[in-house]
Amino acid sequence: MNDRALRYFLAVVRTGSVRRAAEVLNVAASAVSRHIHEMEAECGQPLLERLPRGIAPTEAGRVVAEHAQRQADEAALLADRLERLRGVRQGTVRLCCGAGFLVDLLENGLASFAAAHPGITYTVSLGTTASILGAVALNEADLGLAYNPPAHPDLHSVVVARQPLLAVLPLGHPVAAGSQPIALRAFATEPAALLPPDHGVRQLLGRVEADGGFRLTPRLETSSFELQRRFVAVGMGVTFLPRFTITAELQAGLLAAQPLADPILSSATAHLVVRTNRRLPEPVARLTGWLAERLVAFQTIP
Repeated sequence: MNDRALRYFLAVVRTGSVRRAAEVLNVAASAVSRHIHEMEAECGQPLLERLPRGIAPTEAGRVVAEHAQRQADEAALLADRLERLRGVRQGTVRLCCGAGFLVDLLENGLASFAAAHPGITYTVSLGTTASILGAVALNEADLGLAYNPPAHPDLHSVVVARQPLLAVLPLGHPVAAGSQPIALRAFATEPAALLPPDHGVRQLLGRVEADGGFRLTPRLETSSFELQRRFVAVGMGVTFLPRFTITAELQAGLLAAQPLADPILSSATAHLVVRTNRRLPEPVARLTGWLAERLVAFQTIP
């Protein structure tokens, strides 16, 4: 199987469509189909199967896709090593993260790393927990920053730090004066700003609600962390976020925060994930260590 055919096949597996793969590759769909047919003839068995929502690899197709991904990783690693031999310190690191990590990532991670490594550039995309894990697993991102993600067979967390979910409160809220963690149920009747249902934080809250037989009272549903912070700051209600998303506001005395007593919420964690068994190119490896040391999200809370 030649490199072009493997590249085309991997694009089809990633996108789930010959047409979308052709668009990504900037080639004719007929050329992609022809290479796939030739690969199937060479293997002597189908590599793809059609499903109601697109194309998926067969068992043989998954084996070929894994081989194609290893080939792509080795090619990228070779290019990186050759550049290092020439003394070049360049490259692009692709990150995918939840919106709550953005301020921490830029101010405490990328700003200082960029000053120390001026030849490296970055692409940053946002996603839900599921899409972050999918992007790293499919090699659409080098690093993923996710809050309390489920285990994934193709991913490894290089950093795991305890980052409990907190009740974020307006200044002067009666609960803010206490020193003991409080159960989520205590906020059931208060107007709350909540993330959308597909967000990991909202799903954590939903588990506690289901176990306790109560429902929070949403006044605002938004994927914007900035809007959630302002919702609380102007006294419209409460919200629930990890500390690293509100560090600046807490330091400036604009918001109050109270630990939550529910075990599911108090044991939540922030993760920096990479694909399992991937040898990271030099820029990615350096940034991984840098973020692990400097991001507030990865400083474990006692």
